[in-house]
Amino acid sequence: MEQQIIVRVANSNDTHYASIITDEMESSAKARGTGIAKRSPEYVAQKMVEGKAVIALEQDGSWIGFCYIEVWGHEQFVANSGLIVAPKYRKSGVAKQIKQTIFNLSRKKYPQAKIFGLTTGLAVMKINSDLGYEPVTYSELTDDEEFWAGCKSCVNYDILMSKERKNCMCTAMLYDPTDHFEPAETSQEFKQNSKLYERFMKIKQSKLLKFFRKKTFFSIFLNY
Repeated sequence: MEQQIIVRVANSNDTHYASIITDEMESSAKARGTGIAKRSPEYVAQKMVEGKAVIALEQDGSWIGFCYIEVWGHEQFVANSGLIVAPKYRKSGVAKQIKQTIFNLSRKKYPQAKIFGLTTGLAVMKINSDLGYEPVTYSELTDDEEFWAGCKSCVNYDILMSKERKNCMCTAMLYDPTDHFEPAETSQEFKQNSKLYERFMKIKQSKLLKFFRKKTFFSIFLNY
């Protein structure tokens, strides 16, 4: 008999999962060949204690997934960060449950804040679209230096800085409570254009990599 998956707001009793979560975050980033803002077990545990995280568990207590809230720009912006699901449960719908729960928690705690995220994953973009997020330029995100400093642990950080933080491999998506499409509308639009969008992402990543490699080559040549 399959165990029921429990998705809920994390609390201080869940801190013993912190190391498992951060280890899986790092392992997953390496497997994808991309990076995320690296977080320590202590940081993740603190999010649980503050009630700013969502955790997914099996009934026997086995860890399944996790996501947490970060607040930027004096509560003007909120990021639902660090979404991670155990390999066994990927493509099972758990990620969508976690994202919906953390989105609801964010709206409850910070009803006036804009909720944003950076991702390279088409599946996460689809989930965000269903929640009412829209693709935006980086200029529409927080200008909080601490947020952008978190990108230093990403393998693409040099590309981000070479583009003066205006563009990178990740796609920015934003939910603005005062101005957004209805989820049903964005979901339908995303379904109709997902293949085109996926192609666009591949072209975008290819061009950025070529630009960065060319810049690196000339830099080496000039310093030779």
